[in-house]
Amino acid sequence: MTLKSTVEKLSPTRVRINVEVPFTEMEADFDQALKQMAKQVRLPGFRPGKVPVKLLEQRIDKQAMLDQVVSDALPARYSEAVTSSDVRPIGQPEIEITKKEYGEDLQFTAEVDIRPDIDLPDLEGLTITVDPIEVTDEDVDAELQSLRARFGTLTGVERAAESGDFVSIDLSATVDGEDVPEAKTEGLSHEIGSGQLIEGLDDAIIGLTAGETRVFTTTLAAGDHAGKEAQVTVTVNSVKERELPEPDDEFAQLASEFDTIEELKNSLTEQVSRVKRVQQAEQIRDKALETLLEQVDVPLPEKVVQAQIDDTLHNAIHGLDHDEARFAETLEAQGSSREKFDEENKTNAEKAIKTQLLVDAIADKLDVQVGQNDLTERLVLMSQQYGLEPQQLLQYLQENNQLPAMFADVRRGLTVAAVVDSATVKDTNGNVIDTSEFFGRPDQAADSAEEASDDAQAESEADAESADAK
Repeated sequence: MTLKSTVEKLSPTRVRINVEVPFTEMEADFDQALKQMAKQVRLPGFRPGKVPVKLLEQRIDKQAMLDQVVSDALPARYSEAVTSSDVRPIGQPEIEITKKEYGEDLQFTAEVDIRPDIDLPDLEGLTITVDPIEVTDEDVDAELQSLRARFGTLTGVERAAESGDFVSIDLSATVDGEDVPEAKTEGLSHEIGSGQLIEGLDDAIIGLTAGETRVFTTTLAAGDHAGKEAQVTVTVNSVKERELPEPDDEFAQLASEFDTIEELKNSLTEQVSRVKRVQQAEQIRDKALETLLEQVDVPLPEKVVQAQIDDTLHNAIHGLDHDEARFAETLEAQGSSREKFDEENKTNAEKAIKTQLLVDAIADKLDVQVGQNDLTERLVLMSQQYGLEPQQLLQYLQENNQLPAMFADVRRGLTVAAVVDSATVKDTNGNVIDTSEFFGRPDQAADSAEEASDDAQAESEADAESADAK
């Protein structure tokens, strides 16, 4: 006899699997458990580890042994039932044992969310419209100004502080008349207008000269007093202005590999264009997903959505020691509220789950394959972001069982690229956009992404040989 299972569909996204495991299938598990127990049990007249299994079987609490065996066996039996039932579960199952008697068949049920059936639209008929790329003189001038600032020099001035100046300041704060230790600092360097510190600081500093002090009121955004109104005292120690080098050929040679300022500006123009092409590619990706979501109905698995909502909330308040009151004060200081947070959290979770389910369904339809090169690329990129060696990151992902999540994310990226490749992409001016720079042209007929890469290389070599022949 083998395991028997039946499936009841409770909703488009949830099923109950009824499982029956013949007792004979668990006999090997009992034998193994008895052998392990025999090595540990001591009985008069027998040396340690030499108690006969048959004698031990007569003395043990078989029901207790059954509890342990079933507990150990359930994960594997559940997986076996899932495989034989041909369901695609997501999230963790809720398992209930309905019959458990020594010598009789084990019966249990498992309720679990599943991937819903989704009616997919015609991908080749998809049209995506995004903003055009425009590189203006102002964009290039801003980059040049930023480069000049990097090579600028700071010079002390005997005047009141202005926006753009660099100041050395001392800070202190009180809340309800009590000092806030974490807000006290001396000799802090700050660029006026950068907005990098507390709200209201820049306005308080402007107009002060070295040695002058001003008190202003602000709401603290972090620390033990987050969300509370504080009296902040700022003292200016020194004021310096930044002198920028002239944008000429000499500066171009100092700041770059170019000989003339025109060559440098041309390079900056290409840099700006590249950044805007990346931004446009991100917009294409987002618009592709938004357009698809508008065209399909994706039933939501409630348990999976709730798990993501709970996880986001946990991460948000973890740094506040899960203090709900402090969390509410922090949100208020940010111009939000707990109600708004919960509403946005739910909306974001629902959209994220819908998007994943939709993209996974498209990946299945297109038979998107993930090659070793795809995984290696992602691993190298992630290791650079985290400042780790690829092997170190791989070990971490393996130890924390995060490789499947990375694999799924890579597959979804390849799927979006395939969707964009088959769609018509235009800007609002009606110009067709070449998406190959960032989305490529994935060959879904290949057995893997590696083979697709090999095919593309072979085609390129053939084209080169053809050109040479002409």
